[in-house]
Amino acid sequence: MAAEDELKLLGFWASPYVCRVKLALHLKGLIYDYVEEDVFTNKSELLLSCNPVHAKVPVLIHNGKPICESQVIVQYIDEVFPDAGVTLLPADPHDRAAARFWAAYIDDKLLPPWVHAYRGKTDEEKAERMKQTLAVVDALETAMEECSKGNAFFGGDTVGYVDVALGGLLSWLHGTEELCGAKILDAAKTPLLSAWARRFGELDAANAALPDVGRLVEFCKMRHVELEAAEAAAARN
Repeated sequence: MAAEDELKLLGFWASPYVCRVKLALHLKGLIYDYVEEDVFTNKSELLLSCNPVHAKVPVLIHNGKPICESQVIVQYIDEVFPDAGVTLLPADPHDRAAARFWAAYIDDKLLPPWVHAYRGKTDEEKAERMKQTLAVVDALETAMEECSKGNAFFGGDTVGYVDVALGGLLSWLHGTEELCGAKILDAAKTPLLSAWARRFGELDAANAALPDVGRLVEFCKMRHVELEAAEAAAARN
């Protein structure tokens, strides 16, 4: 990292997308300033000006220029700082394409049913969404086998792009059992992912970037109560 490089991350502590960026920064050994945003009631003018399209975190500001969306930011970090820390994207074009595919799969296929498994209105809806979630996790078990080539991480011997994409969700995955009554990472059903989660969670970068599971669970419960109260109030009006 050159002396003139200035990195600032706008984020929210519980966001798995922000955690991804934190993971990438720590794995690269990069120094950055972190700005916690009030994403629910009082977004800063800096956030709104840096991400006027979505007005969401994370936003990485590099020497005054903003970069938005977690996957875009992680790729940017890897490209701009190729000699820092670990290399996240594979050198081989086919392996790199596969990594991008599975990272997109996590966002497109894992997150939507998983969120609704917790927020669903009926037990039937929650059960169906959890069924969909577990099917996606089964596919990721296969992806782990293929991408790792028998090594410890999706990236092989070292952490890679898919590890960061899924690793940002790790605290949420561990909290799902208490929130939804279902175990996402089951050693009997997904032994490779379960072993991966243990190894990933022991990394210094994970300890620095991921939120405490207990705190996250309490936050989710509180937000659920607030959202239900807001919906009930809206229904009365």
